[in-house]
Amino acid sequence: MPAAVLFDCDGVVVDSEGPTFDMLAEDLAARGLPLTHAEMERLFLGGTVEKVGLRAAGMGADIPPGWAADFYERLYARLAEGTPLIPGILDVLDRLDTAGVPYAIGSNGTGRKMGITIGQHPALAARLEGRMFSGIDLKMIKPAPDLYLHAAQAVGADPVACVVVEDSPTGARAARAAGMRCMGFTPQGDGAALAAEGAVIFRAMAELPALLGLD
Repeated sequence: MPAAVLFDCDGVVVDSEGPTFDMLAEDLAARGLPLTHAEMERLFLGGTVEKVGLRAAGMGADIPPGWAADFYERLYARLAEGTPLIPGILDVLDRLDTAGVPYAIGSNGTGRKMGITIGQHPALAARLEGRMFSGIDLKMIKPAPDLYLHAAQAVGADPVACVVVEDSPTGARAARAAGMRCMGFTPQGDGAALAAEGAVIFRAMAELPALLGLD
């Protein structure tokens, strides 16, 4: 059983990746860079909007100054319309609570974004109060290990005894750099990129308690 479980947020706790990539696809296509969802996931999943802009510009997109801030504002408005939880995540947290295993979130997204998405679910937000950590706000951007090390320290857990739950190779790389085991959540696709970073692949949250040794 792990000393703590550290979750990514987008695509792991809240189902926000779809709307984000929908907006991004439309925006980049209008700027001369049409991409499929699969291409965007391969290129951008787990990164910050700022890094997306830099990479898209390097690929020929017309990215103006201030693009990232503008995109964030439009994205926040879209996510505020409704962002569901990943199916089964509350059951996983219930199991962790029963077992006395602490948990936290470490996201490359902003604290404001987590406030919007997780804040739509007051009971969950209350459970996570003081345990949601933003890589952007803390200047600890994955794939550096700092964010997950910070989260482990915040819940009083030995980093090497923690488990990270991620959906991106970037996050899995951060977990590996922090010396933590990683479970790679891959509801679609083959999970090869996550597995290449050392993650143990699983397809549904119902599988996670057994992988964590809670059964």
